Amino acid sequence: MNEQNENNTEPKQGERIAKMLARAGVGSRRAVERMIEAGMIKMDGAIITSPATFITSVDGITVDGQKVEPPEATRLWIYHKPTGRLTTYYDPEGRPTVFEAMPANIPRVISVGRLDLNTEGLLLLTNDGALARWLELPSTGWVRTYRVRVNGRFHHKRLEEISKGVTIEGISYRSVEVELDDRKEGVNQWLTIRIKEGKNREVRKLLEYAGLSVTRLLRTSYGPFELKTLQRGSVKEVTNNDLLINCREFFKDFDVKIPNTKPDAKKQSKGTGWAKSKPKKNEKPKSKKRSTPKDQNNKAKARKYRPKRR
Repeated sequence: MNEQNENNTEPKQGERIAKMLARAGVGSRRAVERMIEAGMIKMDGAIITSPATFITSVDGITVDGQKVEPPEATRLWIYHKPTGRLTTYYDPEGRPTVFEAMPANIPRVISVGRLDLNTEGLLLLTNDGALARWLELPSTGWVRTYRVRVNGRFHHKRLEEISKGVTIEGISYRSVEVELDDRKEGVNQWLTIRIKEGKNREVRKLLEYAGLSVTRLLRTSYGPFELKTLQRGSVKEVTNNDLLINCREFFKDFDVKIPNTKPDAKKQSKGTGWAKSKPKKNEKPKSKKRSTPKDQNNKAKARKYRPKRR
């Protein structure tokens, strides 16, 4: 008999269509799968019906009638999102979106997560859907840092709860780090909060649970990528070296050479306080300056939240 054993069949060539189209910037893998379900994706004029379809290139692939271009080199941008713009390609109510504000030299990009209408600050953009998905995963472990202006009186017991992890209306939130600018309570107090997941309206819901109303919310960093002095509405591309170094786990299976350290690592180490220059020969070491009550008062600011002893 010439029957072929199923276990000896050759492996499928190429990669799943959802993965390749994600790398081509069409959308995340899940978004591509939804497009397939909706019959939006065709190959040589025939509708693709299964996300398990394997392809070796995007030749002949169209999405909603538009030709898909081959994947480009993976790139990442930092965008300073202003308030009043939605993180979506289309809004049925006609409100402005972040993608409408992109400069002409920016290709079609995907956002890494979302910032809601009234949240501003750092939003990562990429032309690679697979990278966007990887950056969003809680398992990546990257901390998102926010500066928050709040109004109201702290509910200290609940503030302690959210710092350890809490369940609100059936939704579980991981532990977060809350840092108060000062110990005063009242109108327009500022604090810093660091989270590792970024669930829908997470910061607002956590602080509302603690009795605070958020009046301004600004994301200042996402993992190693920082907003710094980037102007509102501006876009800045992350250098290829920084992208490879900071996302080395994502690129480990790619045919690329990943630098060992950042080119400016030595430069960044200056002034951090970890290293001190040696005194010159025959030079007496400088005596330490005694702290004054004013200095001690300044050190009391920007401390991490610690619950009051009962």
